[in-house]
Order: sequence, then C-alpha cells, then structure tokens
Amino acid sequence: MHDMDLNALRAAVTVCSLLVFVGIVAWVYARRNRERFEDLGALVLMDEAPAPQGGRHE
Repeated sequence: MHDMDLNALRAAVTVCSLLVFVGIVAWVYARRNRERFEDLGALVLMDEAPAPQGGRHE
C-alpha cells in the first residue's frame, strides 16, 4: 500500500508540474504580454551598458 501512495504522489506532482509549465507558456505567449517581452528581449541587444555602481572610477 505504501508503494501505491508514493506512486500516486509522484503522479500528482508530475501532473501539477505539467500544468504549471503549460500555464507559464500560455502566459508568456499571451498577446497582451508580447510587447513587454519583446521590449525586454531587445534590452540584451542594446549597446549601452549601465554605469557601474560604486567602486573605483578610472
């Protein structure tokens, strides 16, 4: 009986993980979030780097 409970727990965790994954994917690809994520993705390609905070100035 103990093995059956452990397997049921594993199955439940797997199903919950899949649902969370599908939810995140749906959230990322939702039309209302598209512009925000495109803007955030473009930040990586920008030439300007923010000035370092603190430390020595050369």
